[in-house]
Amino acid sequence: MSASIAVGHGTVLRLIVREDGPALAEAYRRNRRRLAPWEPLRSARFFEAGGQTDAIADALHGYRSGALLPLVLERGDQLVGRVTLSNVVRGAFDSADLGYWVDAELEGRGVMTRAVGATLGLARDELRLHRVQAGTLLHNVGSQTVLERNGFERIGVARRYLRIAGEWQDHLLFQVLLEDAATTPLLPPQPSPMLLV
Repeated sequence: MSASIAVGHGTVLRLIVREDGPALAEAYRRNRRRLAPWEPLRSARFFEAGGQTDAIADALHGYRSGALLPLVLERGDQLVGRVTLSNVVRGAFDSADLGYWVDAELEGRGVMTRAVGATLGLARDELRLHRVQAGTLLHNVGSQTVLERNGFERIGVARRYLRIAGEWQDHLLFQVLLEDAATTPLLPPQPSPMLLV
């Protein structure tokens, strides 16, 4: 991805870079209590600049191998969220999993809805994927709304799907078929084509 995409409220979506470690650690610290019920248990190192720099190095390795698209949301000089396409599988599947979070200050303002829409545009137009899947905790209505506004459909419930906040928890599963997404209004309208490099 060679450029950034504006997603509203002075925020842009762009590829993560190794130098983002300190700013991403700060973003996670700022949102630590709010994100805790929705994420796996994290070590203390996860919230340090070095821990995030190492995690970013791993993510960029996955990006170079084609298994991952690690994106960040940037607003001014702060990072304010993440969007990731992970577990990219090629061949007969051509699919990926979607994960995301946004800073408390931007929650409910449409930023993540637009960021997910832009990410789906990249998945379809640049990565040439067929399908994107996402899972949410049963009570995560905000995240479900983001998915539904971007054309995702509920496909079922996975019992004890992921260990979140230290416990195996059920998840609602969603998918969007990207060929069908051309008739589904992705938010925002597709930006000018971008190259993944």
